[in-house]
This record gives sequence, structure tokens and C-alpha cells, in this order.
Amino acid sequence: MKKKEKVDVLIIGAGPSGSVAASYLFNEGFSVKVVEKNRFPRFVIGESLIPRCMDHFEAVGLLDCLKEKGFEIKTGARFLQGAKACEFDFSKKHTEGWDWTWQVPRADFDKTLTDELIKRGVDIDFEKEVTAVDFVDDRSVTTILDKDGNTLKVEARFIIDSSGFGRVLPRLLNLDKPSEIPKHSSIFTHVKDVNRPEGWEGHRITFDIVSKETWLWVIPFSDGYTSIGYVGPTEYLASFKGTNTEKLQEMMKLSDHYYERFQDLPYEFEPRILKNIAKSVKQLYGDGYVLTGNSAEFLDPVFSSGVAFATESAHLSAKLIAKELRGESVDWETEYSDYILEGVRVFSTYVKEWYTGNLQKIFFADSENPVIKSQICAVLAGYVWDKTNPFVKNHHRLVKTVAHITDMEKENANS
Repeated sequence: MKKKEKVDVLIIGAGPSGSVAASYLFNEGFSVKVVEKNRFPRFVIGESLIPRCMDHFEAVGLLDCLKEKGFEIKTGARFLQGAKACEFDFSKKHTEGWDWTWQVPRADFDKTLTDELIKRGVDIDFEKEVTAVDFVDDRSVTTILDKDGNTLKVEARFIIDSSGFGRVLPRLLNLDKPSEIPKHSSIFTHVKDVNRPEGWEGHRITFDIVSKETWLWVIPFSDGYTSIGYVGPTEYLASFKGTNTEKLQEMMKLSDHYYERFQDLPYEFEPRILKNIAKSVKQLYGDGYVLTGNSAEFLDPVFSSGVAFATESAHLSAKLIAKELRGESVDWETEYSDYILEGVRVFSTYVKEWYTGNLQKIFFADSENPVIKSQICAVLAGYVWDKTNPFVKNHHRLVKTVAHITDMEKENANS
């Protein structure tokens, strides 16, 4: 292994955010190195995408290689609560933009991205761990350890942390802070979905709400496998006893819709648990570095926003870094932090109001308002910066207001 290298930009993590950032900067002619702790393909959660991320893959030239893989098309999402159903169709949303995306096994999806980048000539080092970062003058020096114990020093003008749940720079630079999102955990696995129904029913992504704060995801893939997992309060998930397999098997009994379909199927791997999913940080950038995706803010999987925020922040940070490397001025607070956090605040409202029950009241109201539904649909599609959408512009109060009106209508109907 070389002892020293020098690049314009070092990217930590080769997932979707790292791949988007690397593709953009490489296309712009800058020297880029990507270091990834794992060997691909590797399992990672976050298998349901939303349409906004398609803009980013297209912008950096990564859309065609993904289309060739034949991933499961996702045109919306269905939410179930007992006998009630609420289905969102991305083609019927307030904001212009993509009306479809994918449901993907992330191992295959992420490897498709890195294979394409390697084919183009991007330098990606797998099974390399970042152990230290030092900032000297206008450059960083990153210490990287390989599996044999050898070290490499990489000097870079900028570091992009796209390490996801690895959260490398937040850990090394003490940037973590408690999230305002309630403490929820998840337990999940894959199954070979041999009982999958014919037609659309067997392909649609569904969230089965078994209580106000606990829900099951069902995400079918085009290869015949399906991702299943529960999200709920951390203490509640911890109340289930036994192995992780026994815990998930017991939890599956909570779903009237899906217990029979999955009850006798073996799990492809021992279910995994992510505790206290939501994450936050003190700042999104500093001199010579920027945080993207889950290494910065992660809210909750209920609306599948993780990959879209990852690619949004990666694409934007890469563009701003390119500007600065060309000698142009960049206001990182306004152009990056304020912008990203604006979107995070919108989605945070929807996550919080989901768990208060207010958003569920709107989803499962007895009467449906098509205009309101189209505006909420645009948020769920990831277009959370569109101020022409009242449910974006007034997100902090509009969900509460409409939920209150829904309650009043229900009371009047029952009186």
C-alpha cells in the first residue's frame, strides 16, 4: 500500500451519496478518492427510494446503469390501518418531477453504482477504515487503515463524509447531538416471497400500521425476495423475548394483513436490529469537510426519505466544493446548511406528526380531499423545497390544522 496520496476530494463511504458526489466531481475533472470500510456487495437497510433521488442519479450520469438492472418499480406507497387503506400515487402529486422510482436490494443497487464508477476510472478503495483526520492549514490529512494493518495518509482539500450509519466524522470530530425525533428502533430481514400474490398486490410497497407508533414495512423486490421489518418505540421492541428471529416471528402476528403470507417462510438471515434510529449533528460542515446523508441527519424510515436526503446533500455539496476548488466564493451556511436543514425540518414535521397520530388521521379520514392528498404526496415524493406547496411552506402548522378539522368532521358525523 502507498504511504501517502494527494487528491482534491476524499469521500468516505461508497453508498448512493458517496457515488453521486464522486460521479459529479470526477465528471468535473477533479481528482477524487473514495474509501469504503466494507467490501461490496454488502447488506444495508434503506431499500425503498422516493422520486426526488432520481433527479440526482440522472444529473450525474448514473441513471442508465441503474435502469439496466430491472429493479422493482415504485410508483407510490400504500398505508394500511385495520380495514382502512390510503394509497399515494406519485403521478398525482402537486409538484412537477419524477413519478416513479425503485424498491431495491441495496447490496445490488449500491454495487451497480460503484461498478459504474470504477469502470469510468474513479479510485475506490474497499475494506479501508478511516481512523483519524487532522486539519492543517487549508488541507486535511486522513489516516486510513486496511485489513492487514497497513496505513495510508491521504491529503485532500475537502472531505465528504458519506459513511451513512458509520458516521465517521461525527464520531471523530464529536459532532453528534441527540435527535428531536422520538426514540424508535427497527427489526428486519428478507424472505423468499413464495406466497407473493399475482398482479399489483404482489409488487406494491405497503406500510401496515398496527398501532399509532408501531408499523410493518413490506418491500417486494424484482428478484422474488421481499424485505419485511417493524419499526416501533425502542422500549416496546425490547419487550419481545428470545432470538431476533423469535422476536420478529412474534411481531408478525400483529399484522392481520401479512401474517399468513409470511408466517411459514424462513428468514434469509437472522433479523437485524437498529436501535434509536434517528440521528442528528451539531453542524453539517466545517473548514475542509461536509457531512451528507445519514452521517448528518437521519429521521425515520416511515417515509423512505433516507436515500433522497443522502443524494440531495451529496449532489449539492459536490457542486459547492467544485465552485470553491475553482476559486469561487461559497457561503456554506446559506447555500448548504440552511438549504438542507430546511428540507429536514419539513420531513421532520411529517415524521413527528405521524407518531402523534395527526398525519394518520388525515391519511385514514372517512372523506378524501384530492388537493390535500396531492400536496402531501409531493412531500412523500421528496419535493420538500417546493414553496408553492402549502404542505411545504406551512408544514409546521398545516398538518395539525387539517388533523383538527378531520376530528371535527368525524365528531359532527357521529353526533
